[in-house]
Amino acid sequence: MPILPCTHPLPLAPPSRRLPGLADPRVELLPNGAQVVQLPLPEAPLVCLDFWCRAGSVYERPEESGLAHFLEHMVFKGSEGLDAGEFDRRIEAMGGNSNAATGFDDVHYHVLIPPAAAADALDLLLELVLEPRLEAEAFQLERQVVLEELAQSEDQPDEVALQQLLLKACGPHAYGQPILGRREALLQHTPASMGAFQQRLYGANTCVLALSGALDPSFDSQQTDTDAGLLARRLREGALARLATVPEPAPRPLLSVQPGLHRIALPRLESARLLMLWGLPPAHELHAVMGADLLTTVLAEGRRSRLVERLREDLRIVESVDLDLHVLECGSFALLEAICEEPDLPLVRQTIGEVWQDLAEAGMAAEEWLRAQRLVANGYRFGLESAGGVAATIGSNLLWRRRHGLDAPLAEISRWTAPELQARTLPLLDPALACVLEAVPA
Repeated sequence: MPILPCTHPLPLAPPSRRLPGLADPRVELLPNGAQVVQLPLPEAPLVCLDFWCRAGSVYERPEESGLAHFLEHMVFKGSEGLDAGEFDRRIEAMGGNSNAATGFDDVHYHVLIPPAAAADALDLLLELVLEPRLEAEAFQLERQVVLEELAQSEDQPDEVALQQLLLKACGPHAYGQPILGRREALLQHTPASMGAFQQRLYGANTCVLALSGALDPSFDSQQTDTDAGLLARRLREGALARLATVPEPAPRPLLSVQPGLHRIALPRLESARLLMLWGLPPAHELHAVMGADLLTTVLAEGRRSRLVERLREDLRIVESVDLDLHVLECGSFALLEAICEEPDLPLVRQTIGEVWQDLAEAGMAAEEWLRAQRLVANGYRFGLESAGGVAATIGSNLLWRRRHGLDAPLAEISRWTAPELQARTLPLLDPALACVLEAVPA
């Protein structure tokens, strides 16, 4: 049963059988078109309120570099009804906690709160995010905080190497630019320019509110004397319901990774690093994304994975090797990092090519394939064991108009076969297609 008063449900997939204990999320539209998705978890001790917006750094204009992240900082400096720091103090006094994150594609703000305080926390969260004050003095102070964060990032050789790899691999695409922004642009930002950015991107049609956890599944929309009824009324009367529709942002260009070999010498870098980045299908291509997840698991998840076993356990030429999948809306990518001694860099690169070639020619045994399927499936299931994990998943899915059910990733995992992975996904991780950066101590 929904806990919200508006009755324009959007269709979702049939009930899941792969995630016992989880029902289908319910989606509602507020009168202004804003979307709210909720999924009760009867055993959860808390409620998660998770607000998502398509306002990541990819939507910044050139002169707006860093504004998405800077705005995330500024909303916590207060609104018309909240002084700086008051939001955190009141949320903590209710027994909750809050956090926020800005990514390439989106930004989200979430609160974990006891059920009895959920309605009050919802009011505070929506007012803070949607009606920020952007006061001039606080703006100047917070700019210094952001600039210091940028300076700290530029002082860490690992971060510098990663940003250089993204710049080389992504070229002019926004994914190659730092989410923290460019210093010269940050120095030019004003409260007015930030306000214009917020008003352009934070709209009823570009935001989603996700609710999960200890929600009352027996809510009657006519009741107002229960926690669920109060939460529904506050939502109906709150800042999200007052939010205007904004023009839809223009589609962002797809990512095209530029192969090549690059080298950089960095002061204070303790050990050499081999970084490799490959382009992969965008987030909405769920079958392809799950295939990429399976392949990166085969190659570098755990001691029994191919790259870890060969480079670290057998040859002992790396301190560590990781291969992470970054799922993004304009194009995902796989990012490999191997830490080794500088003289071993050529051998590490050669061995990665040999491991890839062996897999391409011989495929994998049934036991190896089953291990990868179990690891990926269980990793997804574990992510849905908390109210925060569920809210983040259903919120992000709805924000990006992915109408599949929660069990869809598990269904796609079961659809893959080892020969299909070898034929369709492995070629995408051909070492010849990677953008490679060798970072060495200066």
